Amino acid sequence: MFYYLFEYLEKNYQLTGASLFQYLSFRSAITFILALIISTIFGKKIIQYLKSKQIDENIRTLDLPGEDDKKGTPTMGGIIIILSTLIPVLLFADFKNIYISILIITTIWLGIFGFVDDYIKVFRKNKKGLKGRIKILAQVILGLFIGLTVYFHPEITTRENNTIPKNKLELQIESKNDKNLKTTVPFFKNNELDYVKVFKMKSDNYNWILYVIIITFIIVSLSNGTNLTDGLDGLAAGSSSIIVFTLGIFSWISGNIIFSDYLNIMYLPGIGEIVVFVAALLGGLIGFLWYNTYPAQIFMGDTGSLTVGGIIAVIAILVRKELILPILCGVFLVETLSVIIQVSYFKYTKKKLGVGKRIFLMTPIHHHFQKKGYSESKIVARFWIVSIMLAILSLITLKIR
Repeated sequence: MFYYLFEYLEKNYQLTGASLFQYLSFRSAITFILALIISTIFGKKIIQYLKSKQIDENIRTLDLPGEDDKKGTPTMGGIIIILSTLIPVLLFADFKNIYISILIITTIWLGIFGFVDDYIKVFRKNKKGLKGRIKILAQVILGLFIGLTVYFHPEITTRENNTIPKNKLELQIESKNDKNLKTTVPFFKNNELDYVKVFKMKSDNYNWILYVIIITFIIVSLSNGTNLTDGLDGLAAGSSSIIVFTLGIFSWISGNIIFSDYLNIMYLPGIGEIVVFVAALLGGLIGFLWYNTYPAQIFMGDTGSLTVGGIIAVIAILVRKELILPILCGVFLVETLSVIIQVSYFKYTKKKLGVGKRIFLMTPIHHHFQKKGYSESKIVARFWIVSIMLAILSLITLKIR
């Protein structure tokens, strides 16, 4: 909104300072600060409102330390994250940019289903919440939308030649965008992989089907992985903040012709605008973390975890860094794998031996460490440290070939 207002004022009235709003760095800083203010100041009021309405988390009896202390803590805190993200984005981002439009739709879509899930748990006292197949269906529909949009939308392109133009002829070559399905793959020569060449389909008409399946799988996996990680105070919000910040760096580099040329990575025209969205989301997450760290005053609930996980997946897909997610989101991956391994091994041993056995004391794996006697705050802090290490490793992959 303000982006277009000040653009108009600069063009027609040469208003002093109006040109600031055309700078990505300035708008990103403003959105971060505003999101932080909304999530901290108005977040407190939202918490008070949720408490007054007794919208508290249904704590499962798992025989974990500090379990009783969490009873009565309000949930649906994801509302704070969503509002503190969308309001600054609508005010300061170029929402005509296709990437911003996609992220706004993603946030609203997943936020609605996460909210309904929490609503059923809280008000209908159904601990299972929204049926699993409905949540998966919502994520699959989002995956179809993202995959088809990336494949078919004319504004979503890469630029093959990253050389900074020095003359008119080179400028013409430089300005030619390419519609393809290339992505970044870590630790390989040139760090690029073309899905079309990997699929080796006889007809290009079917390439989009396999691509959409991959994209859908990534979104469903990461959205649910974030949900599984949200079991300790500050764990999901803190880890997500680190991941989002890293994706912001990827977005900024990929959208800057100078740095993408220097690092020899794909230049993605228009992708830099995502930095504004990332700044708002980061501010919302950090502000929410103010109230979510141990002992938590509010939980994000599925309203937050499903939404944040989905947004992270979509940003990575748009920035062509989805194949780096197993490294960057390593904490979420391990949490998810611990559940899969535990359930699979239990079923296998029960079928073979008649008695189900477990590998971990409890899953997701953060509960395993709780059972071993580690304090909640220590587990969360160490998971944050691991997330930082994985984020640094992800950034290093830009130059490791």
